[in-house]
Amino acid sequence: MSNKTLVVISQDMALKSIVEGFLRDAFSVVVFNNIQSAIDFIYNTIPHLVIIDLTIYDNQSVNILNNLKGDPIFSQLPVLAILSDNPENPLWGSLLVEDYIRRSDVERDLDPRVNLAILRSERVVEINPLTRLPGNISINRQIQERLDASQAFAVAYADLDNFKPFNDHYGFSRGDEMIRVTGRLILNIVKNRQSQEGFVGHIGGDDFIYVIDVDLVEEITNDIIDAFDRIVPTFYDAEDREKGYIKSVDRQGNIKVYPVISISVGITLNKIKKFSHYGEITEVASEMKRFAKTFKGSCFKIDQRQYAIDK
Repeated sequence: MSNKTLVVISQDMALKSIVEGFLRDAFSVVVFNNIQSAIDFIYNTIPHLVIIDLTIYDNQSVNILNNLKGDPIFSQLPVLAILSDNPENPLWGSLLVEDYIRRSDVERDLDPRVNLAILRSERVVEINPLTRLPGNISINRQIQERLDASQAFAVAYADLDNFKPFNDHYGFSRGDEMIRVTGRLILNIVKNRQSQEGFVGHIGGDDFIYVIDVDLVEEITNDIIDAFDRIVPTFYDAEDREKGYIKSVDRQGNIKVYPVISISVGITLNKIKKFSHYGEITEVASEMKRFAKTFKGSCFKIDQRQYAIDK
């Protein structure tokens, strides 16, 4: 079985059995009866593919699916719809899906369609392969569109402290899992607090960006820091966790002591028309992130120069 996760949504027991039978040996398959019950899992996990049974017209499910695909974070999440054999199916013209398959063709065509949908998505460089979050092009586009619309919003730049020595000490597998969990944690908290307008992107490595309302940024960032600090110790071996540090080799080849990983967040606000280009606002957020990293432990710092002006 691969590490790719597929979500299957259907109330048809026979159809679910067929789909699971074809896919469970090659993928991790998670089944839901309806899209409403699957949304939380999709938000938290960002699967590699969603297969949804729409053989019976369901306007509510279509609206939920289209809203999900309309979210910049999930716009490139591939969706394969199973439709009825009726050529007059009213869904066909309104679905935001990458591909569809007719019910009578499932047993013949499901396997190649699934693999093709996943292959297409993996060729899209805008999805970070580790976290499944949007990358730099989407991040820049999101920020620029909000600037062009003169919106008030906050940009938060999050970075892990002491990640490299952790990665060197425990290996890439545990380091990758740390980054995956961090991405899911940020996404979950942002989307729970601001499901429609909140945006989360993965710059690369251990760097993330989230874009949210000015009035929510401090509370959401505190929630992220609290959750991160609770989860991080579980990634350390019991002995290292008890000591509160690890020993690793620095860039000069010297053995140094490194505390448990913390998270530093730099925040800048666009409460008035202060910035005109995404590069300006992300540079200030990055500058504040570097400032936050000079403090011990997890913390965030807001650009007080803007904050004082905008009060």
